[in-house]
Amino acid sequence: MPLRATQSSPSSGAQEYRFASLDELASGCVALPAEAAIALSYNGIAHSVMMATPVDLEDFAVGFSLSNGLIEVAEELYDLTVRGTGERWEAELEVSSRAFWRLKRQRRTLAGTSGCGLCGVEALGQALPDLQPLSPSPLPSAAALAGLRVRIARMQRLGRRSGAVHAALFADNRGDLLLCREDIGRHNALDKLIGALARRVPSAEDGFAVLTSRCSLELVHKVVRAGIGTLVCLSAPSSTSVIWARRHSLNLIHLPRREPPRVYSPEPSMRPPSGGKMDASDALSN
Repeated sequence: MPLRATQSSPSSGAQEYRFASLDELASGCVALPAEAAIALSYNGIAHSVMMATPVDLEDFAVGFSLSNGLIEVAEELYDLTVRGTGERWEAELEVSSRAFWRLKRQRRTLAGTSGCGLCGVEALGQALPDLQPLSPSPLPSAAALAGLRVRIARMQRLGRRSGAVHAALFADNRGDLLLCREDIGRHNALDKLIGALARRVPSAEDGFAVLTSRCSLELVHKVVRAGIGTLVCLSAPSSTSVIWARRHSLNLIHLPRREPPRVYSPEPSMRPPSGGKMDASDALSN
């Protein structure tokens, strides 16, 4: 897939800003995450504008296209050009005629924000799409999740500098973190990760995705479309996301800060002993 990226001004994803305390007794300088408008167009037709952190925008454009069903496989994307500076960026995508026809049928015009994954959806069929269930995949071992929060913090370069950003990461089956993408929007971070997986190895089938945010329904949609068999979240999932994960054979795991991992999907098949509780680590070892 030939890709071109023209960037008028390099962006680190964060900029330094001075601040003062309310009592004016102290002041300092701190890095804050950048936010920019990213306009995406397909075959010359404007499709959406999303607010995102202006780093890894090639990955974002590819991942957004895949996770929203605008293209079904990366091979339907023929060309990609990203250009811009400051608060204004454009991603121009050339896709196959089949993908373009599918895009026009969706009849979507998004005025996206970094906090909402369903902005601009016009019909319930788009909010609750028919998705192909995944082939069941084995759960990661408890050892693969051990110390994951600490290892994630080490991978978050932008997060360490500025804070206020989400991360989407990909780990191999041993739990080694291979990719990390960050953004002020959790949906954008996941799109960037999906795009990175589509553009380079490793394969999405050879490990699991990790999100530093809560898991909501639209994130389940994106992961299922990307063919990722296991999703680990650092914050609790919504009830609907659990239902959809079970329905589509997606392994869904919550990693609490001070308790063992909780497997919500697949649905636990073993019953806890009378008067006791089933430990989530037991589910992981089954």
